[in-house]
Amino acid sequence: MELSARTTIIMRSGIRGVIAAMAMSGLRQATTSLNLVQSSPPKSVMEKLAPGLLDRLPGNQHPAALAVAHWGYGLGAGLAFGALPKRLRHRIWVGPLYGMALLLSFHTTIAPALGIDRRLTDWHEQLALVADHLLYGIVVAGFPMPHRD
Repeated sequence: MELSARTTIIMRSGIRGVIAAMAMSGLRQATTSLNLVQSSPPKSVMEKLAPGLLDRLPGNQHPAALAVAHWGYGLGAGLAFGALPKRLRHRIWVGPLYGMALLLSFHTTIAPALGIDRRLTDWHEQLALVADHLLYGIVVAGFPMPHRD
């Protein structure tokens, strides 16, 4: 059975979303190692949605569990990107804007709904989060070779 063109586009975007989240994870490893980010959004979300889960895992498995969760978020956001209208997906600026919209939605919707206190006054952390969400948007959009339907 052949998939529709739209389904193929959405699935490819989902895969790009996972790859983009992997790239973000690499950048996040650097920013947390430099103490620019104290607690990453995926860790904050996991602690709220699955309290004690990380405590049941050996400490050396925490980064892997957080990475897999983050890649899952990346998949979902990539699928949503693929569902955007073609005229948007093909614009070079939409990817970075999409990444910033994800960060903004975390701060304005997800974090408050889960009771996650984010330190918006820490400019080092905010700059690091902006950088990795811009990276996500660039990768999910396929920069420098945007989606071609």
